[in-house]
Amino acid sequence: MRLFTYLLLFLLPFSLSYSQDVTIPIETENTVMVLKTDHNNRLKIIYFGKSLSNIDEYKQTGDVFNFQDEGASSNNSAYAVAGIDNNFIEPAIAVIHTDGNNSLDLLYESHTATQTDDGATLTTITLKDPVYPFFVDLLYKTWNENDVIEQWTVIRHTEKGKVVLNKYASANLYLNNTDYYLTSYNGSWAKEMQPEETHLRQGMHTIESRLGTRANLLTSPNFMLSLDGKATETSGTIMMGQIAWNGNFSLQFETDMYKNLHVVAGINPYQSAYHLDPNTPFETPRFIYTLSFEGKGKGSRNLHDWLRDHILLDGHGDRLTLLNNWEATYFDFDQDKLVSLFGGAKELGVDMFLLDDGWFANKYPRNGDTAGLGDWEVNRKKLPDGVPFLVREAEKEGVKFGIWIEPEMVNPKSELYEKHPDWVIKEEKRPEIYFRNQLVLDLANPEVQEFVFEVVDDLFTENPTLAFIKWDCNAPIFNGHSKYLEREKIPQSHLYVAYSKGLQNVLERIRTKYPTVPMMLCSGGGGRSDYNLLKYFTEFWLSDNTDPLERVFMQWNYSYYYPAIAMCNHVTDWSKDKSLKYRIDVASMGKLGFDIRANELSEQDMRFAQQTIVNYDDFKEIIWHGEMYRLANPYEKDLASLMYVNEQKTEGVMFNYLTNWRYLAETSLRPILLQGLDKNKTYRLTEINLYDGAYTPINDQKVYSGEFLMNVGFNPSVNSSRSSVIIKIESIE
Repeated sequence: MRLFTYLLLFLLPFSLSYSQDVTIPIETENTVMVLKTDHNNRLKIIYFGKSLSNIDEYKQTGDVFNFQDEGASSNNSAYAVAGIDNNFIEPAIAVIHTDGNNSLDLLYESHTATQTDDGATLTTITLKDPVYPFFVDLLYKTWNENDVIEQWTVIRHTEKGKVVLNKYASANLYLNNTDYYLTSYNGSWAKEMQPEETHLRQGMHTIESRLGTRANLLTSPNFMLSLDGKATETSGTIMMGQIAWNGNFSLQFETDMYKNLHVVAGINPYQSAYHLDPNTPFETPRFIYTLSFEGKGKGSRNLHDWLRDHILLDGHGDRLTLLNNWEATYFDFDQDKLVSLFGGAKELGVDMFLLDDGWFANKYPRNGDTAGLGDWEVNRKKLPDGVPFLVREAEKEGVKFGIWIEPEMVNPKSELYEKHPDWVIKEEKRPEIYFRNQLVLDLANPEVQEFVFEVVDDLFTENPTLAFIKWDCNAPIFNGHSKYLEREKIPQSHLYVAYSKGLQNVLERIRTKYPTVPMMLCSGGGGRSDYNLLKYFTEFWLSDNTDPLERVFMQWNYSYYYPAIAMCNHVTDWSKDKSLKYRIDVASMGKLGFDIRANELSEQDMRFAQQTIVNYDDFKEIIWHGEMYRLANPYEKDLASLMYVNEQKTEGVMFNYLTNWRYLAETSLRPILLQGLDKNKTYRLTEINLYDGAYTPINDQKVYSGEFLMNVGFNPSVNSSRSSVIIKIESIE
């Protein structure tokens, strides 16, 4: 009824210039952003917080704030502009008109609200410059039950010539809380998603990437913003989300002297001035966020549900467990060696064998990472019978077959580079700069887009039962220059945007022709994990660092923004000082894979691994599609504890990991409070993944009420001899 009333009030377009104020609530079940025109017809943000039951009261929300001083009274623009005197804050947009004028003013013109086919409400607000035929559409797509908002802009004009967009943000927010703690994430290869908490004071704090591709290598588009002090897992107000863009991004957080916070998010304008033709709309990427009034856990579950429901490819589907050959062979393999590994995959009990890097190129064989990249014909010396033979042999063993590609990149030592140097992004007047011995292909060029599409299409044409693609991307853009843009007389400042849109064009074509084949988004580990690309991929690779202790922390940080079904976790030999049990238990908290020499496992280890896969197959639906609760924070305690519960609250899985091996570590002194259960149900707790009948102090004959487990808690008895404990939770009648 509430949503119906809202639509009755706001479905009809307002197309006249109003002398009276226009109030526009952007509303979900629990959250609202209230926009309102002032006496000059400029659109302002007057409130952002909890939604109200009486929607008529929204127009009054701004009246209770008294920011009348110069600066404070103009800081709450719905889309701040550059070039007019009354703007004291960071602009969301800056342009140069065809006559050279660099001023801009945007006044409210109209708005509509409609129901979309996928169950959301889309509010479109049109702003127009009073002097120039220049328009900005502000779009807000709200998901009521998830409390998620997607926000973006469409910029257009009908001036006589090109308008230069020097900045073109997706979103502009204004918050009038008083105490802000921002969590952002830094890192590098094998050190991804390292959290950094910043207490925002007066001034600007910026999160940005200028890498062009593999944009998340050094930082992340994800953010977490605690409002009015620090939030916890279960309490406090928190805003969390990301700018969903696979290229250069920028998130700016500006706190004014009144402790109000202004947020501008979008494509990074770094070397990216965009020359916009008349009657050619430019659509910015989505800025996606949720606002939780029940702490970080509720915010995470909002994002998880929304991603599974509306973004992640096959978000409610299945995933394949796998055995990868990379750490078993690296580049040193041939056909016979690979075939000999298929039996290990079958014995282990996984669904698929994944062939990694090194299977292609002949003139410059791919025997290391210095040559062959770009030459996507099978290496005849290594694989004389080709990929189809491997697919058939794997299927004979009862396992599916997947393959690795890195189609956006090229080694200078390759036939592709020799034949098409103009396809490579490089500045001819500068020395070539290599990252992992490779350069980036120019996906602004339609010919290159066709080439990349054909890499995938040819594999599927030759191998119709190919079950999986691992899509890698290891190099950022250095000395960015496009011969294609040069030939077409398109400004080089379009390169970063054109590259990202070219990649999306390729992925759209692939998914149109092959809509269901699982694909992993890899990018050297953690280099790409934006929601924009997850429309085309079923999962992503968090990090090449598979040390299980490091992974406990990384997976913890990723879990704020991504459901477990999207996160690939492999058991490897990266850190043999951790037991096989610890490694498998940590990797089981997501999409499980193995990257080990299965044929070298002892008989005892093989039996254990087989049993853990059976157990995983039993509980994977709970962690993939259930609700996640973080129980004990490894940054605050000597252990990490998380649990997943199914929708009916009848089954759950609790993961517990020791993270501090010191004698004084306090891990088993106190119980851990469980979450997400039904207080009126009775539950039995059973430890699983026990190594060869090892002793467990957990009595699976005892039963507990949900109320007891959530208020008194349960002690999984984690210690140095029980460093990893997984508990299956089942309700009983």
